[in-house]
Amino acid sequence: MGDIGEQFPPHVLREYALLADGERGALVGPRGDIAWLCAPRWDSDGVFSSLIGGAGTYAVTPVGRFVWGGYYEDGSLIWRSRWITETGIVECREALAFPGDPGRVVLLRRIIAVQGDAQVHVVLAPAAEFDQQRLRELHRDDAGCWTGRVGALRMRWTGGGDAAPHTDGHRGRQLSATVSVPAGAHHDLVLELGDTTCALEGDAPDPERLWTATRTAWRETMPELGDSIAPRDARHSYAVLRGLTSSGGGMVAAATMSLPERAAQGRNYDYRYVWIRDQCYAGQAVATDAPHPLLDDAVGFVAARLLDHGPQLAPAYTVTGDPVPDERSLELPGYPGGTDVLGNHVNAQFQLDAFGEALLLFAAAARHDHLDTEHLKAATAAVSAIEQRWRDPDAGVWELDDQRWAHSRLICAAGLRAMSAQVPAGDAARWSALADTIVADTANDCLHPNGRWQRAPHDQRVDAALLLPALRGALPADDPRSIATLAAVAHDLGEDGYIYRFRQDPRPLGHAEGAFTLCGFWMALACHQQGDPAGAVRWFERNRAACGPPGLFSEEYDVTQRQLRGNLPQAFVHALMLESAVQLTGPATHRDSTGVRP
Repeated sequence: MGDIGEQFPPHVLREYALLADGERGALVGPRGDIAWLCAPRWDSDGVFSSLIGGAGTYAVTPVGRFVWGGYYEDGSLIWRSRWITETGIVECREALAFPGDPGRVVLLRRIIAVQGDAQVHVVLAPAAEFDQQRLRELHRDDAGCWTGRVGALRMRWTGGGDAAPHTDGHRGRQLSATVSVPAGAHHDLVLELGDTTCALEGDAPDPERLWTATRTAWRETMPELGDSIAPRDARHSYAVLRGLTSSGGGMVAAATMSLPERAAQGRNYDYRYVWIRDQCYAGQAVATDAPHPLLDDAVGFVAARLLDHGPQLAPAYTVTGDPVPDERSLELPGYPGGTDVLGNHVNAQFQLDAFGEALLLFAAAARHDHLDTEHLKAATAAVSAIEQRWRDPDAGVWELDDQRWAHSRLICAAGLRAMSAQVPAGDAARWSALADTIVADTANDCLHPNGRWQRAPHDQRVDAALLLPALRGALPADDPRSIATLAAVAHDLGEDGYIYRFRQDPRPLGHAEGAFTLCGFWMALACHQQGDPAGAVRWFERNRAACGPPGLFSEEYDVTQRQLRGNLPQAFVHALMLESAVQLTGPATHRDSTGVRP
């Protein structure tokens, strides 16, 4: 059979599609290989981890020579891998049954002979606990249903009744089959993985019922988002954000871990956790259109963490609200150019701007009348935390060394101004006064001689994140400091329609890291705010195209090689793509001193 790693080596990131149900996510590559799936939840150990050098995979691949394509069914994360073979056209419709059950994974795959007869190889080789536990207790019943165990998970697989078990040396057991499908027909495969709360007993599920329920659920959860300059892409970004959001309201930053941002530079992290900042970005983006459910999810999750932890709010949590684990290494090769890092050192950081972003989120919800008494208590807790800690150094938006970052302070001011418009006059006056104090303090030590904002008191460089204070209402868009900062970002950090975070050293920008698509969308919003619609659309369209065929964004984009870098898909990029697509349809979004759009 050959080694799984040799059969299914990793692809460039732009070729992976995401399947997600809110509780976990899978990546599927162009050879029909499920290269990544952690179960039962986002931060669980991997069952399929060939993406980072593990043995686990689940593949449906056409026999013979083929070329690959694919597309999402509109307004969903139902993916159709599509292959043109030498004898016809075959598709594999694939999805995680939606909405997901926290204790049970249901992975649907339907092989469709679109034109001519289809013949595909199927390989099922789960390897739980990131390759430590192989398939065991394998049994096939009279109906051709396979059951077994893989690590602590129970497994049931239907549709693969003709598969044969193989032992691949030290790689353990796997099932393989060749499936033939007559022209115009289809064949269903259903894989279930359950934790200790899920027995997987009784009759095997009906694939038709599961597909119907999944398609219906996606239709019911998706807003139209027709009032945007890119409705299809806006809907797709909403679907991605929904797929990354668990039933408890927490949205993971990305579905993956250990995908390198820069080859062999040690910059690969585990993003399968809920960053408060990212969740706030997503909620604010959704609110620009309407109070869709993802806004309430964000408000609920962030409010609960603030009420629990107040000024000790962590930058990130698991989807269950627990602490992010410490970093540790697995004994896997990693994605080429990266290493295998589980956990995240963010758990030891303080990030001041999270309080400001939380207030901006709550203000966005309040403008839609979606803020209740408990949420207002959380907003008050955020204000109290800012009062206590705004002078403290923090790790900042880019999670670097502790400094008194200008961005962190100014975002707190923006949040205070925004929420002051939603509370009684006494609180409003106090919160606005605090915002004024913070802006004045920041201007005292972070105003560059050229009149723009600089990163920190002892760091005179410009930073793309310094576009946000004007966008979020810390100070007016027509303030000379806002205008000067926008010009400096475009001049110093722009290249070929993309924006870099900051200049790291004297080398050309692209030699140090990739462009940040998040920053490109900020630039589009900033130009729009300044009354430059043509410039806004240019930045928007350039960055909207920084994805692969499945339309997924990573954190960084290699401008020279036109490749994605970092974990996939990056939620905050999809959030800002969505926000930009909606905002750019309307007039310039100047804010007054209260942070409210006129």
